[in-house]
Amino acid sequence: MVASSGPSLSFPLTFASSAIAACTGEITTLPLDTAKVRLQLQGKSAAPKYKGLLGTIGTVAKEEGVGSLWKGLGPGLHRQILFGGLRIGMYEPVKALYVGKDHKGDIPLGTKIAAALTTGALGIAIASPTDLVKVRMQSEGKLAPGAPRKYPSALKAYGIIVRQEGVAALWTGLAPNMARNAIINAAELASYDQIKQTLIKSGLFKDNVYCHLASGLGAGFFAVCIGSPVDVVKSRMMGAAPGVYSGVLDAFAKTLKRDGPLAFYNGFSLNFARLGSWNVVMFLTLEQVKALMAGKKH
Repeated sequence: MVASSGPSLSFPLTFASSAIAACTGEITTLPLDTAKVRLQLQGKSAAPKYKGLLGTIGTVAKEEGVGSLWKGLGPGLHRQILFGGLRIGMYEPVKALYVGKDHKGDIPLGTKIAAALTTGALGIAIASPTDLVKVRMQSEGKLAPGAPRKYPSALKAYGIIVRQEGVAALWTGLAPNMARNAIINAAELASYDQIKQTLIKSGLFKDNVYCHLASGLGAGFFAVCIGSPVDVVKSRMMGAAPGVYSGVLDAFAKTLKRDGPLAFYNGFSLNFARLGSWNVVMFLTLEQVKALMAGKKH
């Protein structure tokens, strides 16, 4: 359970509720993520094709159809079931392991961060192929009339990548992906846990929807500020043709040289709109689903 004030559940129920909450957040905010990926993959240009949140969404919808904003939903849900279930579901057990069974009182913020870094890295090490397929499908733009899509579906995409690039290609960009997701997971879970605990202890909030809303927005903001540079590099590595980048440092260096330091925060407002709304939806859903599973009313 994120934040110790909520109901305690077994790991299978925690995994299930985490996966449901993560999938709800994915479905609700995927158009923002699609626009974010397009902006991040767009190089520096005097006349960029995609401009801002509404402009990017409008351009994609106009040129490719509204349904294209949910491109990559299949692998996105695969990812959230695996990664969302694992990173959130393992957070409390790992946190308890790090603090020790004899610990009394509030858990230190450093322990929360360490637990979230661990579960984020472990979770994405398993779920990284789903992330790769999602980015590949999202980055595929408008095709000429009659031209077949490279990846007809999420399930077929896995097979196509394995046949053309090998099994290891499914874990392309694993290092920046692990770094990005460990960092963002720590920013999300540890900050949500800490903000919620602080708000409740202050007496200004009770453990209710308003508290969860404020904590979720705070978690989203911290996640974007800390994770945006790694997120940009991850998207570029996963969306690039084989051989463009030799590794994480090469991708950082080439992005910095070609597009400048601000490129690492390319689409920042869009990224915050995505992660801020995603965290609010996910944490609100998580708290309610856990309460229902525990037989309590939140």
